[in-house]
Amino acid sequence: MTSITPNVLTLEEVSEYLRLPPEAVERQVTRGQLPGRRIEDTWRFLKTAIDDWLRGQDDRLILLQQAGALQDDDAWPELLEDIYARRGRPMLVTRNLKHLRKVPGLRLENWVD
Repeated sequence: MTSITPNVLTLEEVSEYLRLPPEAVERQVTRGQLPGRRIEDTWRFLKTAIDDWLRGQDDRLILLQQAGALQDDDAWPELLEDIYARRGRPMLVTRNLKHLRKVPGLRLENWVD
């Protein structure tokens, strides 16, 4: 790789940058665990996305934080209900109150222990 890293990286460049075999990088991006885009039969990666991924938190935690930021939006309850309805999933199922308390902005109403 040259001393100046381009903004958009190939699979081989990401492999070298992360010091991983190309197969491991492709496996991770195919599973959705590494940010990348498939363009026809090649992979492309934004270097900033790879850097953010390296520094980043767990994706679930990021989504929960974003959901907490929307709590004051009047459209949030309807949006959340629509998301779960489209997925065919219940709104919230857990047996561990401790996990619920970690969700930013979540209000527990009518909770029965």
